[in-house]
Amino acid sequence: MTEKTISLDRVEHLIEVFGSFDENLRVIESELDVRVHDRESQLHISGDAENVQYAEKAIEGLLSLAARGEAISAQDAKYIAGLAKAGNSEKIGEFLSGDIVCVTAKGKPIKGKTLGQKKYVEAITKNTVTIAVGPAGTGKTYLAVASAVTAFRAKRVNRIVLTRPAVEAGERLGFLPGDLQSKVDPYLRPLNDALFDMFGSENYKKYVESGNIEVAPLAYMRGRTLDDSFIILDEAQNTSREQMIMFLTRLGQNSKAVIAGDVTQIDLPPDKISGLKDAVKVLKNIDDIALVNLTDADVVRHRLVQKIIAAYEIAGTPRTGSRPAGRGKS
Repeated sequence: MTEKTISLDRVEHLIEVFGSFDENLRVIESELDVRVHDRESQLHISGDAENVQYAEKAIEGLLSLAARGEAISAQDAKYIAGLAKAGNSEKIGEFLSGDIVCVTAKGKPIKGKTLGQKKYVEAITKNTVTIAVGPAGTGKTYLAVASAVTAFRAKRVNRIVLTRPAVEAGERLGFLPGDLQSKVDPYLRPLNDALFDMFGSENYKKYVESGNIEVAPLAYMRGRTLDDSFIILDEAQNTSREQMIMFLTRLGQNSKAVIAGDVTQIDLPPDKISGLKDAVKVLKNIDDIALVNLTDADVVRHRLVQKIIAAYEIAGTPRTGSRPAGRGKS
């Protein structure tokens, strides 16, 4: 049994590090098999020597986050503990770095929460086209929208175009009530939700009316050239090869595109090739096109989502369902 002591410069940081009802602390103890308690402006970590060393690195990382005034979730604690346990303590500093991508209408800062997400944001910044492949909950869509809003606010583009294929996931569009627009609106809801978060409802409506924001099914993109635009293709796994080529060739002068999808949630007929899978193979060696692979380690939804994804991967069962309605920060 080994014990390590960490002296605290600012005791008030412990409130954020420990979390509500010591939730973050419990995560560190559970993930690294140690015991942690505070006494007289010091933290005492006890357990096996190796685990104590991991916990020390993880807690120092959490203290650094607290010192920067950032809110710390149990998910942050779990991720940092995971880095330490995997022998990647040196990457904790990389995790702690990273600029804010965008600030929402309510003043909430948006930034990459994992190393994979940070690399994704950097790829979007540096490249004209970025292709992101990864499971649900890895921030593919939300971070792309945040990057688009930042570019728009900085006047690097004058239009944001968000699109996705209206592919049926075990349901028939024809059975939905209303006209064509009301039938496709549920498919576009996740994109609208993200824009609402960033701009607020009033600004969102203003920009939609002025044509600065466009959210439309992929079929509406045919025959157009999009200049000075930030274009996001969501649920790209459900595009055909022809649709993907059509989308990519919409790119105009001073424009940027992000293509996001999850190749384990393909709702196309079995005889159809996914445009996303095809694009990854065809475009992987082209300059100014970045390919980012996100994994279940980058999931930032409820921690149970990671376990669900891992369970299906172990079972070897494809995950299906692209959630046409409701919130979808994937």
